[in-house]
Amino acid sequence: MKLLAHGQVVSKSRVPAHGQVLRIRLHADGDTQPASPGEDCGDGRCGLIKRSTDLYEVVAFHLDRVLGLNRSLPAVARRFSSPILPYSYTNGVPRPLIWWAPDVQHLEDTNNDQNSCALGWLQYQEMLRSHSVAPVAGDMACASIQRGEWGRLALFDFLLQVHDRLDRYCCGFEPDASEPCVEEMLHEKCRNPSELFLVHILVRPHAPSRLVFIDNAGQPQQPEAKLNFRLLQGIDSFPETAVAMLRSGCLAHRLLKSLYMDQELWESQGGAAGLWPLLQVLERRGQILLWYLQEHNLTVSLPHNGQ
Repeated sequence: MKLLAHGQVVSKSRVPAHGQVLRIRLHADGDTQPASPGEDCGDGRCGLIKRSTDLYEVVAFHLDRVLGLNRSLPAVARRFSSPILPYSYTNGVPRPLIWWAPDVQHLEDTNNDQNSCALGWLQYQEMLRSHSVAPVAGDMACASIQRGEWGRLALFDFLLQVHDRLDRYCCGFEPDASEPCVEEMLHEKCRNPSELFLVHILVRPHAPSRLVFIDNAGQPQQPEAKLNFRLLQGIDSFPETAVAMLRSGCLAHRLLKSLYMDQELWESQGGAAGLWPLLQVLERRGQILLWYLQEHNLTVSLPHNGQ
């Protein structure tokens, strides 16, 4: 977190097929290794600068930690002044900076490199129904993911209304014309579930049983009437620690305390008064999720060791 918030920018590079993000290499004060702009990011000293409109992803990181999920990559808000960066990145507007995890596993298929394994919606639902851990024969990346991970992911994505992973086609609500799923004509595929696939299903080789959550900005303005309950479909158990936090009624206050640690975000959003309406939205969604659990008689799962 200190590296992301204060590290000196020593180089930059574009990420293929992701024109609106910039990868930077950072050097921290007191780092015994010299700053080496030419090195790749295999040593964990890089971050992704995203759009200023994605600052919600920093809130998502703090939500992940407050709920005890621990699946999101570290994220901070930061203003940049380095001459290495394009002017649009140094205009004084804070942007989210996300830690670049060098060991996230990606498929070699260039059309599906945002996944560690290929998983269709129907395969995913069948896996949940049968309590199987191997949705695709021979695909060890998917087979290794523990069942409880899907409950973590569904809870997290519902609170944030992240559609990209489980419902990038917006099949669970009626999208506005400006939604990417409409502009890219993905919504039309909802009529044929066999054409629907999950996206950003990622793991790391040293921890193949645990998902890695990326691109977590979500939809802070999604109205209650359009909440996407499809994100919860097929899930019969949710993580106990996270559900306990929702039941406590303290989620917004705990988040506020956590977000205070990121002073760049705190000040840019107007402090507690500016952040409070957003946190109340998350609190309210949490209460709706608790109602959903009760209505469907769903359970909570105890955390596994090391999870």
